[in-house]
Order: sequence, then C-alpha cells, then structure tokens
Amino acid sequence: MVERVTRETRITIALAAPGDAPAPASIKTPLPFFSHMLEALAKHAAMDLRVDAEGDVEVDGHHTVEDTGLVLGAALDQALGDRAGIARYGCFSLPMDETLVDAAIDLGGRPYLVFDLPVLSGRWVGTFDCDLVKEFFGAVAVAGRMNLHLHLRTGGNCHHVVEAAFKAFARALRMACAPDGAIVDVPSTKGSL
Repeated sequence: MVERVTRETRITIALAAPGDAPAPASIKTPLPFFSHMLEALAKHAAMDLRVDAEGDVEVDGHHTVEDTGLVLGAALDQALGDRAGIARYGCFSLPMDETLVDAAIDLGGRPYLVFDLPVLSGRWVGTFDCDLVKEFFGAVAVAGRMNLHLHLRTGGNCHHVVEAAFKAFARALRMACAPDGAIVDVPSTKGSL
C-alpha cells in the first residue's frame, strides 16, 4: 500500500502486480469519469486495485489526477520489486469504434513519457478535463520508473480516445509484468535496472 497526503489531496492505493488473479476493483475518487477509467485499467491489467482518493476538486481535478498517478506508479514500482523474471516490455494496439491507440512500455527503470494524443488538448468529457490524461500518465511513468509511449493512430471522440489509452496502457502493462521463463534474473544486460 502506498499513501500520499498533502494539503491538496489524500490518496491511498493498494494493488497486486498486473496479471495476478484479480478481485473486482475498488475505486473511489471525486471524479466519476476518472474512476471509470481506473476501473477499466484494473480490469484490463488483471490487477487487484484499491484506490481511495480525495482532493480539492472544487479548485479543479488536476491535483487529484496527478497525485493518483504518482501513487499508482509508486505502488506498481513497489509491487514489481527488483523486476527479476518479468518480460519488461509490452505493447498493445487497442481499437474502440473509430479510435485506435497504441501503447508501448519498458519497465527498465528510466522514466519517460511520449504522449501523442493531440485530439485531447483543450477538450472535456463531461466534467473531466482531458488535459489531465497526460498529467496522469506522466506521473505514473515517473513514479513507476517506466518508459511509456501512447500514440493515437486514428479517432476523434475524446471519450473513446481516453478510454482506449487507459485500456491499451493496461494491456501493455500486463504484458510487460508477465513472467518470462527465459529470464530468471533482472531483464537487462547491465545486470540491474
């Protein structure tokens, strides 16, 4: 379990590594669409995920979304330990109606985000600011010590693009976290990540 408490947010997350036999997710945030995306992430990553988030949403959703990303990334990093025996890399192309989003992940310990979902800039899904999607994934990548690429191949419906991004990320993460029988130690020629 990882917790972050500031004057702006209180976030607690517990999770089992992706691919473990998942229980139904338990997600509580003050942002309904964001909660829905976290539920989709848990389902498609096959990850037991418990999120309890409170934040100053009367200001806006930025602090809550970004801090949830930081805590989720830290919880993933903790769950993966030294990352010995995992595949390390994962990629997935996820279609959703007119939308296609590609996600690629390297759990090699060097954080970096490439976020190529330009249709989201300045857009909203209901009361959710789509610019926060980049903030979330950037925070996950940094705290989770992962290289993450998200690319929109086609699509224009923001709900579909955001949902496809979360699900593609989940599937790529599940693949990267999967045990690799050919690798018994840390998946790096350097011997450490």
